[in-house]
Amino acid sequence: MDGWHAAASKADAKKYFDLLSADGFYLGTDASESWNKSAFYQFAKPFFDKGNAWKFTAKDRKVYFSDDQEIAWFNELLDTWMGTCRGSGVLKKQSDGSWKIMQYSLAILVPNDLIQDYLKLVESKK
Repeated sequence: MDGWHAAASKADAKKYFDLLSADGFYLGTDASESWNKSAFYQFAKPFFDKGNAWKFTAKDRKVYFSDDQEIAWFNELLDTWMGTCRGSGVLKKQSDGSWKIMQYSLAILVPNDLIQDYLKLVESKK
């Protein structure tokens, strides 16, 4: 996961998208952002082409493995331009021993005491 985030920070689209499974999904912070690999690539390519994708730095990560060590799932706290976010996802071990991201979900974290303000802001934008 560190390599995936580093590839984005260096705008290395090849490495970044090679780590996402061919049938992988990316779930972004907006409700409309549920993308298969191809759609996510189309969305992200202009950012990578400009050399300024995004920089997410993990400050905490928990990883868990299936009994056969073929599937891993994780959650991580990230420093991002949006503040602290949470990433979570599922990885699958490949026949060559490498890991591919099957699903990644990015969430913006809203402190509980700010939820009412957040809901009012979202409602005002409708």
